[in-house]
Amino acid sequence: MSRKLIESEEEINIINDVEEERFESVIGTEFEELKHSFQTAAKNTIEKLSKRKSITIRLLESDIDRLKAIALNEGMPYQTYISHIIHKVTTGQIKAR
Repeated sequence: MSRKLIESEEEINIINDVEEERFESVIGTEFEELKHSFQTAAKNTIEKLSKRKSITIRLLESDIDRLKAIALNEGMPYQTYISHIIHKVTTGQIKAR
């Protein structure tokens, strides 16, 4: 099994801080408040990332036909494929010109 190499200075700093015991334990009420805060932030993030909104867009019929063919080759419905491509563009996985 191979280990993941530490890639960032931030990761190295965290490891050094843990090894040199630079962190303080949080107990009791303070812990519960922090835990609740983190749980709320995680829940809000998940909700925001999973919300979907419908849009209407007008495309050339020939573009739709080509998208349908590409989606068929990818094994997914064409509307799902369009959403997939838009997601890749908005997250920087595909560069828009």
